[in-house]
Amino acid sequence: MNSAPGIPRTPVISSFVALGDSFTEGMSDRLPDGTYRGWADMLAARLAASQRGGFRYANLAVRGKLIGQIASEQAEPAAAMGADLVTLVGGLNDTLRPKCDMGRVRGLLEECVAKLAPNCGQLVLMRSPGRRGPVLERYRARMEQLFTFIDELAAEHGALVVDLYTAETLSDPRLWADDRLHLTGEGHRRVAEAVWQRLGHPAESDWCSPLPPDALPSWLARRRADAAFAREHLVPWIGRRLSGRSSGDGRAPKRPDLAALACEDTP
Repeated sequence: MNSAPGIPRTPVISSFVALGDSFTEGMSDRLPDGTYRGWADMLAARLAASQRGGFRYANLAVRGKLIGQIASEQAEPAAAMGADLVTLVGGLNDTLRPKCDMGRVRGLLEECVAKLAPNCGQLVLMRSPGRRGPVLERYRARMEQLFTFIDELAAEHGALVVDLYTAETLSDPRLWADDRLHLTGEGHRRVAEAVWQRLGHPAESDWCSPLPPDALPSWLARRRADAAFAREHLVPWIGRRLSGRSSGDGRAPKRPDLAALACEDTP
């Protein structure tokens, strides 16, 4: 896989800054202490392990952030850090809202990329994964419009794109948490592997290999799961939308500074 066209030679990366929303914060890859890990932390740990020391990592992502908030709160601090690697994933929260100005989303995403690309060694953008189901189908046209624009930005600014959207495995509901919005730990592990390979590192696993066949749950089990989802996740989400609140309100990034990271610091 490392010799496929379009995959660059492995860069020297001694610093990494991740920007975005809940996907990059690491939900729902929950650790025993209640915090979230996620693909960016996993990737940082692997990059740190590949160095002889001195690796630094910052994760500015906060759950619920829209692209306007990423542009105003994260892009400038990240650009000032001058990291070897910057990842930016944003805009999907906007596209999944009933009222969305896609022109504004594109403009803000372009603003972020134009600010970050000249101030880092390598910028990585993503076509985000999507879970199978009616929600994705409802917003598919917007998502594909966003991802086409991401491809255009990458070509213009020399960024790399990790295409998670077309990976059939990452749409498998078994890789998504009970909230149906965030990946499981295994889903995040596969994303970390995808970015690792896109950076030119040798494959350690086939991140897009299908999960083993599994017996379909019964009609009753599916209805019980739907009821639990509505009670525990959908109703609170609707309440936040109606009140204008976000799950990230008042929440600070988990790693706001570009600080030293030893490979053992991330589980």
